[in-house]
Amino acid sequence: MIIELHLLQSFPVSNLNRDDVGQPKTATFGGHVRGRISSQSLKRSARQLFKDYGLDKSEIGVRTKRLLDRVTENLAKDHDADRARPVATAALEHLGFGVDTDRGLTEYLLYVGQDAVDHLTSYCRDRWETLEALASAGSKTSKEKKTPKKKAKPDKATQAEARRILDASRAADIALFGRMIADNKDLNVAAASQVAHAISTHVVATEFDFYTAVDDLKPEAESGADMLGTIDFNSACYYRYANVDLVQLAENLQGDLDLVHRTVCAWLLAFIHAVPSGKQNSMAARTMPDTLLGVVRDRGAWNLANAFLRPVVGADIMVDSTERLLEHFGKLRGFYGAEHIRTASAASVSGEIPVTEGVQVATSLDAFTGAVLAGAGEYGR
Repeated sequence: MIIELHLLQSFPVSNLNRDDVGQPKTATFGGHVRGRISSQSLKRSARQLFKDYGLDKSEIGVRTKRLLDRVTENLAKDHDADRARPVATAALEHLGFGVDTDRGLTEYLLYVGQDAVDHLTSYCRDRWETLEALASAGSKTSKEKKTPKKKAKPDKATQAEARRILDASRAADIALFGRMIADNKDLNVAAASQVAHAISTHVVATEFDFYTAVDDLKPEAESGADMLGTIDFNSACYYRYANVDLVQLAENLQGDLDLVHRTVCAWLLAFIHAVPSGKQNSMAARTMPDTLLGVVRDRGAWNLANAFLRPVVGADIMVDSTERLLEHFGKLRGFYGAEHIRTASAASVSGEIPVTEGVQVATSLDAFTGAVLAGAGEYGR
């Protein structure tokens, strides 16, 4: 069973998601330049809201390279810090994770549950002498050969320990967005949720804001600006799409239906409210979605971006985009059939929802989310 969320959201002057030169991200779609917000940016914005919509902090994972520092801090409560750090490093390497010893960071971001630090700390304490010996031997070998230490290839028992320490069966966001660890595929988690890059329904052009700033303490006799520059921005109405496979989510969360239900609720509300933080302090583009479409289906998924393959042009971009969205959904439903669609619910802040076969209209956010969750049966109860 799959829930799909389609949103139309208009932003005024903004630079929510920048590229490497500071300009708003774009994409060419249908032969025209569109505004774009990356899926990674949207996912992070949603993740930061999960605790506001029913999930406990302990049920949300952490992405970090700094496990070594946290574990060292814990071990230093019982042992000298100069001894604790090599032991923590040896533990990570023994479990199969490379460590940049100069910077004290793992080679890449590890997506772990909140209790990973405690589990790894206990692992170090229980095997202190063995790990201290490994650290000493590794340091000696590295010094003699003047080459970096190679990552160990963990045996089956060690791999089992790594799975226990990095267990993500209670981390809702890891269950949703998945985890890939190249060094140990046993630790991978198949993502239950897919998130598309948001694209504008119309053509956009990047514009530039020229600004100046004046020194408040400058003598009155002096004139002119003391700082000047430009900030790139655009204004766009975006189509956003995300889905979640409820069966995969339940599998990732070990069949805990209470946690599945709360995760689905948090996912739905967080994605509706998610807004990237780029340049918000200077532009405050804090708008909400105007049009919402939620579909619950037994299988399959329809990204409705092709509704905007031909750019929307008109005096009212939101109304025209809403009409395009519902019209395209209706055409797909008529052509491919609706036997796998359980429910379809739509809502609009402006109330501009065209009549569409099989689509129930809700008049508030609570009514909309309630209809979507009701369609998900036991998962959304």
